[in-house]
Amino acid sequence: MQTGLVFTTPTGEALHPADVTDHFQHLARQAGLPPVRLHDLRHGAATLALAAGVDMKVVQAMLRHSSITVTADTYTSVLPDLARNAAEQTAAIVPRRATIIPINKRAAG
Repeated sequence: MQTGLVFTTPTGEALHPADVTDHFQHLARQAGLPPVRLHDLRHGAATLALAAGVDMKVVQAMLRHSSITVTADTYTSVLPDLARNAAEQTAAIVPRRATIIPINKRAAG
């Protein structure tokens, strides 16, 4: 049996990628789904993981990208929203004073 294969026959032989694609498309049609590629599912899973706050390094490992740069470059469209959310979450934990006294009303020292 070969190692590292994602799709195999019951005997452990590699499935041809075109056969996997054809079967997936058949199942998607039966389910009434719009046309979608297997690669789109991979991209969607990575995007959802990043949007959920999963660390970029974990997503890199999940996708088996050669470097974190490849992952970051691929998902730059997701990163601005993540950066904004991170900034908002950080700002939310900054302590605030209950009352702010305007400068012109402070007692002279």
